[in-house]
Amino acid sequence: MTSGEAQASVKTIGRAAHVLQALAEGAAAGMRLADVTAAVGLGKATVHRLIGALVDVGYVEYDEGARLYRLGYGLFALGAAARRFHIADLARPGLMRLAAATGDTVYLSIRDGDQALCLDRCTGSYPIRTLTLDIGDRRPLGIGAGSLALLAFQGEADIARVLATGEEARRDFAGFGCKDLAAMVATTQERGYALNDGRIVGAMMALGVPVRGADGRVLAALSIAAIRERMGEARRAELVAALQQEAAHLDHEFGRRETAFRPRSEAEAQA
Repeated sequence: MTSGEAQASVKTIGRAAHVLQALAEGAAAGMRLADVTAAVGLGKATVHRLIGALVDVGYVEYDEGARLYRLGYGLFALGAAARRFHIADLARPGLMRLAAATGDTVYLSIRDGDQALCLDRCTGSYPIRTLTLDIGDRRPLGIGAGSLALLAFQGEADIARVLATGEEARRDFAGFGCKDLAAMVATTQERGYALNDGRIVGAMMALGVPVRGADGRVLAALSIAAIRERMGEARRAELVAALQQEAAHLDHEFGRRETAFRPRSEAEAQA
């Protein structure tokens, strides 16, 4: 394969991934070809060729009657096969323990590029719940306690790049400009945990801690959210200790499994 052919193949894979992402974010019933084309910003003929190839391998299915495309069972099977690498399986018991012990809502987040992805959530027994994130929701790095914990414990060069280049992604979140977020990162590093003091929802507070792998790399973040009345200083200290205990347990689990999930930095995602 020539260099030009290799580059063309990489571009095709990237475009196919954009098509799959558009379908994943679209209506559950499916999307018309024109809607997929508009979502990915490519020509209709190109999208038709890509989506046809994805149908052939079972990653997309086509409803001829409704003329709708949706994700196929082949993609589901591929995802199921990858679950042995998945952090959610390892973290789920800890999330359940934290939710049961605290009564509050517990989140598991991972980094994907310059975003934080909510991978799992457990709700406690307290009747007033703070469900600010659904599983699958994304936020720019630094927005929210778990997301801030993911950002603050990265390498300094990576942090500086995210702060400098992420202003547009953070524009819908007041108070998260470059200088403000840089101060939050510094405070988080000093404390060893992240605090979201009502910056997203005024009546809610949240705490987050990083989870590391055997090499010290931050793999995920655990966070707890509750109404402000349940986040007094003494209880915050108790919650941080509980989060750090579960994070340490996960650290140990990752250390035992060399094939544990590895997050993608933005540079790796574009490589």
